[in-house]
Amino acid sequence: MSAWPRPTTADIGLRAFAPSMVRLFDEVTIGMQNILISDESAGTSDGLIRHNAQWNVAIPAGNQDYEMLLVHWLEEVLYRAEVHRQWCVACNVMIRSSEHELQAHASVSWVNADDVLQEVEIKAVTTHELQVFEVEAGKTAVSKWEEVPDFAGPGWVADVVFDI
Repeated sequence: MSAWPRPTTADIGLRAFAPSMVRLFDEVTIGMQNILISDESAGTSDGLIRHNAQWNVAIPAGNQDYEMLLVHWLEEVLYRAEVHRQWCVACNVMIRSSEHELQAHASVSWVNADDVLQEVEIKAVTTHELQVFEVEAGKTAVSKWEEVPDFAGPGWVADVVFDI
């Protein structure tokens, strides 16, 4: 696991690390899902029927912002679970930039959300304290939280706060 819940003043936060930007989206997604799931359901998705799908989100090209693309992607994952009952258990995100859009295309493995016991409900993915940044080789992203380790580059870091 490369994502850790971190303290916030009122809601719940997450810091994730990955060697690349696209892998960072994967880590944040599974980290968010791990926050939502109960201890009883953790690890039980292996015995459930898995489905595969392609999920996509995009933001306007004028907003070439990986942070906002991450917010839209996480909102899509929450929407799929709540409305379509598709609980993401694994994903492989690709990021593309075109003249008109910044896009996240993901190959997703999902199970029926009714078979997963959720412990927490996320109302929204916020932009409060949201950041996505690269850590260069030889540099370290120092954690200000005891529960979250420091991360030595090269790689990428994301901080996301969820409204619960």
